[in-house]
Amino acid sequence: MDNADIEEMFCALGPVSIRRMFGGKGIYHHGVIIALDLFDEILLKADAETAPLFEQAGARQWTYQREDKKPVAMPYWSIPENAFDDPDEMAKWVTLAYEAGFRTHKPSAKKALAKKR
Repeated sequence: MDNADIEEMFCALGPVSIRRMFGGKGIYHHGVIIALDLFDEILLKADAETAPLFEQAGARQWTYQREDKKPVAMPYWSIPENAFDDPDEMAKWVTLAYEAGFRTHKPSAKKALAKKR
């Protein structure tokens, strides 16, 4: 996905920054990672509070196979299908991703973020 499409997808939050990582891209808002662009798919950040909402909406959690063949579940989920055709739904999911990212962000970064506000 190109950066302009990503920025449009996250426009409800305001500006995002996009950085190369892991063979894909990390998507950040106010210095907080909120999503990944991997394998031609956007994966939104979730945590214990929001993961059940993603699951109920039919999203898939990103997992990968370790060298020892054990699957590792990552805190990133696919975007629920209905969000792609509804800007309000997309806004809901990207906001949940930001909130999850903020809750799981390092405390020193939270202090820096609070100073920016």
